[in-house]
Amino acid sequence: MSPPIAILQHVPHEGPGAIATLAAKRGMATTVTRLDLDDPLPSPDAIAGLVVLGGPMGADDAEEHPWIVPERVLVAATLAHGVPTLGVCLGAQVLARSQGAKLMRGPEPEMGMGTVDIAAAARTDPLLGPESPALECFHWHGDTFDLPAGAVLLAGNAAYPHQAFRIGRGWGLQFHVEVDGGLAGDWAPHLPDGVSVDVPALEPVGRRVIGAWLDRVEAAGR
Repeated sequence: MSPPIAILQHVPHEGPGAIATLAAKRGMATTVTRLDLDDPLPSPDAIAGLVVLGGPMGADDAEEHPWIVPERVLVAATLAHGVPTLGVCLGAQVLARSQGAKLMRGPEPEMGMGTVDIAAAARTDPLLGPESPALECFHWHGDTFDLPAGAVLLAGNAAYPHQAFRIGRGWGLQFHVEVDGGLAGDWAPHLPDGVSVDVPALEPVGRRVIGAWLDRVEAAGR
């Protein structure tokens, strides 16, 4: 049996959504590690891919969340092993920090449905290139980061220029495209009044972007 895709989850309401569903449709096994429940981290040489999900904490909040540093170490080791990696929201920040990039507060929180502009360098990227010139997504963040050394900027907007990047076999997405009906329901009690998720708009985007990442996982395992 092929190794699973390991999914790192930080809070109960931010699960894998469409990532797990789309992987299951391909017959790809997934495991969920709940860092908030002190689950042990997986080994980089025992997984086919790594997904790091979102959460309200910051990628530098090690005092309050002591698992943050071991998580960053795991992400760095996973990239060094050439394992395809996907960081979403907090996961993108963890990916950036694992490569030595600086984390900082953004100009103001970005929340709700929106778009990001696909960078020129992303036109040949397998995940975001086909989405040119702009991608519809859901924003839910207040932190941002410098690009890691050697990373390729894939997307941004005026408020947050660093919205997506690729480094090696790792992709960081500051925004969300993994939302399905179940995940949107889990999010609803935690969203501010007046903010909602347009699931019908996001599901096709998620199928394309996440599907392209799953293609990378399958290709790496051959």
